[in-house]
Amino acid sequence: MFDSSSPSRFVFPVIVAVLVFFGVSYVADDVFDYWGESSDSSVLLEYERNTISVFDEAAPAVVFVHNLQNYRSYYSFDVTEVQSGTGSGFLWDDRGHIVTNFHVVQGADRVAVTLIDGNSYEARVVGVEPRKDLAVLKIDLQSTNVPTFSKKVADSSRLRVGQKALAIGNPYGLDHTLTVGNVSALERSMSSVVEGVTIRDMVQTDAAINPGNSGGPLLDSQGRLIGMNTLILKNSTGIGFAVPSNTIKRVVKQIIQYGKPIQAGIGMMIFEDRISRSFRVEGVIIRSITAGSPADLAGMRGTSRDNRGRLVLGDVIRTIDGEDIRNYDDMYNAFDSKKSGDTVDITYIREGKEISIRVEVVIVGQSGDMS
Repeated sequence: MFDSSSPSRFVFPVIVAVLVFFGVSYVADDVFDYWGESSDSSVLLEYERNTISVFDEAAPAVVFVHNLQNYRSYYSFDVTEVQSGTGSGFLWDDRGHIVTNFHVVQGADRVAVTLIDGNSYEARVVGVEPRKDLAVLKIDLQSTNVPTFSKKVADSSRLRVGQKALAIGNPYGLDHTLTVGNVSALERSMSSVVEGVTIRDMVQTDAAINPGNSGGPLLDSQGRLIGMNTLILKNSTGIGFAVPSNTIKRVVKQIIQYGKPIQAGIGMMIFEDRISRSFRVEGVIIRSITAGSPADLAGMRGTSRDNRGRLVLGDVIRTIDGEDIRNYDDMYNAFDSKKSGDTVDITYIREGKEISIRVEVVIVGQSGDMS
């Protein structure tokens, strides 16, 4: 027991206080050191460093796309320009070409583009491919010192489910927003803007895609373009779809070169789906054959009338390269990736007899001049 008159009565509390002070200071220093260094890239995870690197490099190439339409007042008849909608897009090359979705610019009287530096430009629509929900714009780009994607395109046919996927865009007007997820599925088919036609081989991702993200890039962990964010599944959470990069690269190249997408085919026109269905046939009916075309040279026949005016149905195409042809969509997609000089194996029915031929593919004109 301590004597209350002893000096040690005061020494012990002082010693305890000193120890507590230095102990707290030591712990505090550790805490402050930890949080102070948390913004240092040296303590970030490799996954985080990769995400930051991809975003920093790609974000300057992602743009705002403004759909501007003229509105006439019901009362005064004055015309006012209003912003009908906004979306995203990305710089394709240093000549000022920009890729976005067709539905982002659909119906626009004027299109404007805003870059990451805040500068806005008038944009000209070079060409569109509604069946791929794709449009190419062009601006008078003042600087060539900006990142572009034409030389950073991944082969979408080599994608694997589980790969990292990064989406950059302007959802709800919030510019340059990054979301991260995975490639959730491949080879999805989703309806395009054009009724009855699907976009095939779409990339499904769980990287969040919201209104305004449309037209923005979907990237892999190397910052390469793997798709263009296009749509979300209605009433779903975390199910988005992107037009595959192989389709983008092929169609954009055609639009820049020709001002429109180019359709390969064999020189024939087919009936609309509703007409083919009315005849209860399995396949699509050839309506007409272009004289001198590969289809003509192969002896294929279109629909005609006999001497008594009765309708004689043309050949009914059943398969192309072993794939069933049931409608316009199947036909369109059978030739979609073909180029001049390729060949296709076609099976068709004539007067109840099945005939198989091999036909060379040629360029027949703008996409839509059916095959």
